[in-house]
Amino acid sequence: MEKLIITTAITGAELDKQKCPVLPVTPEEQAIAARECVDAGAAIIHLHVRDDQQKPSQELSHFKRSVEAIKKACPVFPIVQFSTGGAVGEAIERRIAPLSLKPAMASFNLGTINFGEEIFVNTFADMRGLAKAFKQHGVIPEFEIYDSGHIDNLKKIIKEGLVEPPYHCQFVLGVPGAMSGEVSNLVYLSEHLPQPATWAVAGIGRFELPLAVHSMVMGGHVRVGLEDNIYYSKGKPAKNNAELVARIVRIAKEVGRDVATPTEARKILGI
Repeated sequence: MEKLIITTAITGAELDKQKCPVLPVTPEEQAIAARECVDAGAAIIHLHVRDDQQKPSQELSHFKRSVEAIKKACPVFPIVQFSTGGAVGEAIERRIAPLSLKPAMASFNLGTINFGEEIFVNTFADMRGLAKAFKQHGVIPEFEIYDSGHIDNLKKIIKEGLVEPPYHCQFVLGVPGAMSGEVSNLVYLSEHLPQPATWAVAGIGRFELPLAVHSMVMGGHVRVGLEDNIYYSKGKPAKNNAELVARIVRIAKEVGRDVATPTEARKILGI
């Protein structure tokens, strides 16, 4: 079984410090969080950025300053994975724009879903635009799968010749309005991916830990972080992102799954 890649979603686009006081939102806070997570065992930092008012942003300058801060803070530089999801409602042109900075990796959303009380729109036209930009800038996509039909959408754009193998997929399970975080759903999705593929799971809220444990014993990879879950256990807020990473590392050791360094993760993902 290949080594376990741990991704940390350190900030997200939906939370603020009122709901989560320890949420890193400034470049300096994100740099500290990234260093702590890498030291704890994370190989990938999933990056949303904020403007000077701490609002979600897709501005290139805001991505640049966060990446530079992370580079300065991390002796071992992680894979920095840009979000092209942005905040719900962001125009697709603005979501695509940061790919011009040529990050090693970025998220690629595969379909429209209800996202809580909002609608997260990802049409096939949007996906084709994303695919073109990923190829143009030489960025590795991570395909975000929130529902079973998103696998069919991925297969459709593969058939159209828009994306190429290997396919790295992330199951985002437990978002209200999309596929729930039941283990049976994880099993179904992992068995229906196009090949060759690697996969990971991001369980939302209470689904984070059980899905992470099942993923690591099934041969998948894991995403944790405050974007997905602000609690360490029921009613107990997480101290920071690194605390959530450290728990996964500890459990991985118990089940005999070695954890990948950023260098090893790059090799596994073909970066």
